[in-house]
Amino acid sequence: MSRKPNHAGHTDTTSLENFLRPIVGQFGCDLEAADVTPAGRRRLLRVLVDRDGGISLDDVADVTRAISKALDADDIMGDGAYTLEVSSPGVDRPLTLPRHWRRNISRLVAVTLIAGGKVTGRIKSASDEAAELDVDGKWETVAYADVEKAKVQIEFNRAAGNDTEETPADGTVEEN
Repeated sequence: MSRKPNHAGHTDTTSLENFLRPIVGQFGCDLEAADVTPAGRRRLLRVLVDRDGGISLDDVADVTRAISKALDADDIMGDGAYTLEVSSPGVDRPLTLPRHWRRNISRLVAVTLIAGGKVTGRIKSASDEAAELDVDGKWETVAYADVEKAKVQIEFNRAAGNDTEETPADGTVEEN
């Protein structure tokens, strides 16, 4: 299998991901996405990495150095100039894999079901097949196979680290 850019001047995404996955894996991270897009005369290689427990800026720097070194030693990006950007996925990333659900336990999610209807609840647990959501105080199992789309909801009034008690709607938090 050739790892040279195709005739359109774009690096094959599958080959690129297969190349990057073991490099990212050395740091205990998962490759969430790799994409090459035109950026003027250059190309932008955007790599998204994550892991259980989150990823720090130091982790991103380590992964970036390793990817840069590997790309310098290989021709997968071809001869054209490119810019490498490594980051963690944003909160707006859809939940598409069991690990995405697991990494967002205690977060509020909005789920659109394939059969129609929507469910909004807090992720209480996640297995390889389904997640348990707290929907208005009642637990509901959502099988991933039944999910059309799922996204974490941004909560501005929830206290950081508050995974057991609800923050009042006005955002106030009692201090002891």
